[in-house]
Amino acid sequence: MRLNADFSKPAVIRPDDYRWVASPVPGVERMMLDRIGEEVARATSLVRYAPDSTFSPHVHDGGEEFLVLEGEFGDEHHLYPAGTYVRNPIGTSHSPRVGRQGCLILVKLHQFDEADTTPVIVNTHSADWTPDYAPGLDVMLLHQFQSENVVLIRWAPNTSFREHTHHGGEEVFVMAGRFSDENGDYPAGTWLRLPDQSTHNAFTGNEGALLFLKTGHLPTSTKE
Repeated sequence: MRLNADFSKPAVIRPDDYRWVASPVPGVERMMLDRIGEEVARATSLVRYAPDSTFSPHVHDGGEEFLVLEGEFGDEHHLYPAGTYVRNPIGTSHSPRVGRQGCLILVKLHQFDEADTTPVIVNTHSADWTPDYAPGLDVMLLHQFQSENVVLIRWAPNTSFREHTHHGGEEVFVMAGRFSDENGDYPAGTWLRLPDQSTHNAFTGNEGALLFLKTGHLPTSTKE
């Protein structure tokens, strides 16, 4: 399967575009955002767990990165409430299980550099925000490795940011509010991927926005 697999082109999926598909495990559904491969794949997905569901034990051959958007995710190691950001490096393993709340996560698989070996768990409700270099923007650093940066960005209402270039690409998930640029409008739940060396002018309206943002991590070709 190849879904949004050309990294030289922008890709946008809004909530109205969601098409949930069953995983091989009962009670677990996926909304695929990008994918190269079949069941084992380089993939970015929303994954929805029904209450009291489990997923098969598995090893993260290419690493696993996820953000808990709703409910509470768990495994034999920890419980991860909504707002938790997690990185499980290559070679780690777990057996996911979910309680009575169910949960929704944004997950990225098989996208780790082999040298990026540090496990990460961040509770974004208690981690520190710092002012960005642009007025109206606050940033929470989640992870940094070589050119890859992972942050939350909190945009105040009616904030704009000058045109800028995405060296190594940019990937955005709108967690709350509404985010816009000259190419469109992106409500909460939108996933947006912009290629290496692309540019845009970003801004918010009266709602402001909370974004999960990755930069500097995208390949410059479709080869993996």
